[in-house]
Amino acid sequence: MSQPHIHASHPAIIARLKRANGHLRAVIGMIEHGRPCLDVAQQLHAVERAVANAKQLLIHDHMDHCLDSDSSDADRAELKAITRYL
Repeated sequence: MSQPHIHASHPAIIARLKRANGHLRAVIGMIEHGRPCLDVAQQLHAVERAVANAKQLLIHDHMDHCLDSDSSDADRAELKAITRYL
């Protein structure tokens, strides 16, 4: 089993995702209570942006802390793989 891969930014990313999760639950409630589609779409967009921002922070943190000029071919391949998710 591999060692945990934890960065200093991970608690902040977790907090962002937990907020987004709560926001998403609220959007589900909006749909269940028949709120106007425009309001729901606006809130879904906010949830999408929150998740995208958390993802971007995670990827940028990975690039800052896991790669350097001495990175191996495997490290560079991992960078190429992770950037698909930007």
